[in-house]
Amino acid sequence: MTAIPAPPAPRSTAPTTAAAPDIPVANVKAHLGQLQSIATANGGNRAHGRPGYRASLDYIKGKLDAAGFTTTVQQFTTSGTTGYNLIADWPGGDPNQILMTGAHLDSVSAGPGINDNGSGSAAVLENALAVARAAAKPAKHLRFGWWGAEELGMRGSQYYVSKLTATERAKFSGYLNFDMVGSPNPGYFVYDDDRTIEGVFKDYYASVNIPTEIETEGDGRSDHAPFKNAGIAVGGLFSGADYTKTAAQAQKWGGTAGQPFDRCYHRSCDTSSNINDTALDRNSDAIAHAVWTLGVGSTTPPGGTVFENTDDVQIPDAGAAVTSSVTVSGRTGNAPSALQVGVDIKHTYRGDLAIDLVGPSGRAYRLKNSSGSDSAANVITTYTVDASAETANGTWQLRVQDLGPQDTGYIDSWKLTF
Repeated sequence: MTAIPAPPAPRSTAPTTAAAPDIPVANVKAHLGQLQSIATANGGNRAHGRPGYRASLDYIKGKLDAAGFTTTVQQFTTSGTTGYNLIADWPGGDPNQILMTGAHLDSVSAGPGINDNGSGSAAVLENALAVARAAAKPAKHLRFGWWGAEELGMRGSQYYVSKLTATERAKFSGYLNFDMVGSPNPGYFVYDDDRTIEGVFKDYYASVNIPTEIETEGDGRSDHAPFKNAGIAVGGLFSGADYTKTAAQAQKWGGTAGQPFDRCYHRSCDTSSNINDTALDRNSDAIAHAVWTLGVGSTTPPGGTVFENTDDVQIPDAGAAVTSSVTVSGRTGNAPSALQVGVDIKHTYRGDLAIDLVGPSGRAYRLKNSSGSDSAANVITTYTVDASAETANGTWQLRVQDLGPQDTGYIDSWKLTF
């Protein structure tokens, strides 16, 4: 492939990107407990047209209203019954750049739908509440949605998109969809619809050393489809439904080969016990990473001091590791336990790259493993490192090695935020 040319001179220091918060999985599970209680009290389900659905919507709306969102309940009719979408807007951000995050809230009539799709609904809710807790002042306008009647053919999201004018559709920078993110025998699947959004999710999972696969089981079968059909960039995560986990998938993700990712898919046993806490936690944090990376944008954390190197360093193809150094001075004591490492690497196949932060002591902290399945370009993200064992002052290095043939690139810039 053609090499990416390096610019002739270093760029000026840019503001750092605020790190996404850790999403407490206990909070997400508390929401799932409420949805289970609602289903139990309303005939065992939260399906379209049933009282359990509207009670679920009212629960989420109450949380959002109390947190300072502007909420709207949108009505539509399908199968002869009134359905409801819930839309929540966070104040501020560029109104001409809308990042929307959503999940369907309805279950099938056979059961309470705690994984499908209480898991996505609860994870999106807790991420919205995290935006409020952070008092975020996002670069883009943040919108969240919970869709009705997805199980009847994405009726709620189809209605929402159909009511957008061409001008309104053009304002969307992206839509992120989360339909089943806590499957009990989980996989880690990433939508491949939009390359930029896909890359953000892959970057997150690479930073925590979890391999991913492209999502195919639900492709076109969830609420991202109406947005994609309207020309809006889409992406999302999925932990698997009734497809069977292979031996290779079990080897890299754990769980049980030869069994469905969710044996209770669309069944009465899809209860609060049908959740894998680890998958729910990881996916909830991945959602936060995407919302903060794609929507909150560039801000300077209060009290944050940035040390940056903007000199370009070429990365040899399938060659030796290269380094770029940053000298930190004027600090006292050790580095923080949540040191922010901002990386901007231009590369035509980032799956070739292994990236480490090397502290003043010489200890290496792995930021990203190489991956033959990660075909996207560039590594532009912020990693969080527990560097509390390192003295803050001294020379830090970003070490990058290209472990695969044919593709090339360079370190554009990188920075440490204390």
